[in-house]
Amino acid sequence: MLRLSTNAERVLASRYLRRDREGRIVESPDQLFERVSRSIADAELLTGNGRQAEVWLEEFHSLLTSFDFLPNSPTLMNAGTPLGQLSACFVLPIEDTMEGIFEALKQMALVQRTGGGTGFSFSRLRPKGDIVASTGGQASGPVSFMNIFDCATENIKQGGKRRGANMGILRVDHPDILEFISAKREGTALENFNISVGATDVFMEAVLTDSSYNLIHPRTGLSIRRHAAKKVFDAIAESAWLTGDPGMIFLDTINSANPTPHLGAIDATNPCGEIPLLPYESCNLGSINLAHMLADNNGKATVDWCKLATTVQKAVRFLDNVITVNKFSLPEIEHMTHGNRKIGLGVMGFADMLIQVGCSYDSDEAVGLAEQLMRFISERALQASRELARERGLFPNWKGSVYQTKQIEVRNATRTAVAPTGTISIIAATSASIEPLFALAYRRSHVLRDETLYEVNPILVKHLERHGMDVEKALERIEEEGHIRNVEDLPEEIRRLFVTALDIAPERHLQIQAAFQRHVDNSVSKTINLPATATPGEIARAYRLAWEWRLKGVTIYRYGSKSKQVLELGVDEEAFYYDHSSSCDPRECKI
Repeated sequence: MLRLSTNAERVLASRYLRRDREGRIVESPDQLFERVSRSIADAELLTGNGRQAEVWLEEFHSLLTSFDFLPNSPTLMNAGTPLGQLSACFVLPIEDTMEGIFEALKQMALVQRTGGGTGFSFSRLRPKGDIVASTGGQASGPVSFMNIFDCATENIKQGGKRRGANMGILRVDHPDILEFISAKREGTALENFNISVGATDVFMEAVLTDSSYNLIHPRTGLSIRRHAAKKVFDAIAESAWLTGDPGMIFLDTINSANPTPHLGAIDATNPCGEIPLLPYESCNLGSINLAHMLADNNGKATVDWCKLATTVQKAVRFLDNVITVNKFSLPEIEHMTHGNRKIGLGVMGFADMLIQVGCSYDSDEAVGLAEQLMRFISERALQASRELARERGLFPNWKGSVYQTKQIEVRNATRTAVAPTGTISIIAATSASIEPLFALAYRRSHVLRDETLYEVNPILVKHLERHGMDVEKALERIEEEGHIRNVEDLPEEIRRLFVTALDIAPERHLQIQAAFQRHVDNSVSKTINLPATATPGEIARAYRLAWEWRLKGVTIYRYGSKSKQVLELGVDEEAFYYDHSSSCDPRECKI
């Protein structure tokens, strides 16, 4: 029998459990995991035999019901159903013609109605005011068409369960870059878009030298004028300070790790940025619960490397099977996805793991453990993919890829990514992704349509009890504020371990992200949290460090800079209105 938290039960009932025509729930959580496990194990029938399918059905069912691993939401929602679309992440191309733009709009609708999130580069569209030869009129520019995509998304629910999510990217050398940077400043436009500037090394180097750079006409490839790089960079930082957008992705860093450069350059990502994809590629994600990868060593929790290795091997097979049984919205997506067989295995529960092993998130030890963990996961995922290649064959586009050059035979062009795990971490009752604790008591909004989830960190309660504290008295103060800074007489161990996002310097956030990124094939979705008092200059510094440390992308969120937020510190109304703020990026609710 499954053991679920109250919030997990509410999330499953609201989003995941199947319903009949009258909207009545017709399956239990146990039946959901049976449905998903059986559907994914059916892939074994195509590559093995009936006996093997039954073996892996049991393995996958145990993997899911233990909450050691969970796949992305579309797999939980749609596996074993007639819809059958199981991937979370898509990138669609937009060509600079009216036909191309509205074809992309149609394709977006087809993907989003099945539960997928879509990413776009609008960089090929001609700039605002450009003459349209066929009509003699003037082009309205990328931002105007983004508003059309946004309006369409507003009226589409992903898989009938959640509203659509988009990523909009514009190259920093596009002539309309300043309009793009400020597109969300008023707080009312592009509400269904996360936006990121596609920065180049040339641009970032010009920022450092306070020089100018070329703006390139996307149709001709010629420079039409020059901009002061620092002026543009400061505009990015100021808009991010005001609204949390835009983020930045670093195109040259992304393409230096492109496993299939012979198929083209990557210029867009999924909505949360952890999956850079070629046009028409999709990727399915899954996350290992690090809080469950522990063993008791004479009363002290330590990493259970054997369990972690076994879990990685099973999870890679699970995600490869997802590709095999998936039903795709478009033939172009099916062709590209089967050609590269990209998967994105990541983690959740990192903050909870750190607490249990006695390591503060805000420490050099945490950075070292982050790197050690992700290196291990990456190595084992590569090993599992090589074993699958021997059993099932190489990914079809292997010839011409970087793996052919290195003579490495693999089943999957990418294997790892770190996603936000917004709702699956609630189901698993663990901390989200690789984020620190956002608060010790908080209210989570915009996860369920009209409901707010109230949570107090259960590990904190255990630590308070262990130290003989008056739990009810301590929790009263924590529930008001969400943190322990002002709670009297707390042992130093508790203050050290239960550090929250806004207590951590942005450099430490970036160090953790960089430690994971060094061993991730795709990218890392991580929010760099800053207090409300942070300046645009501090945001600019964080963006510079992210580029210098070879991150593929970065999201900065200043406390309180959004009117609609996913998480609020504290659980009472007075604290909410006094401290109206969030310690995560609102884009995290999109997964």
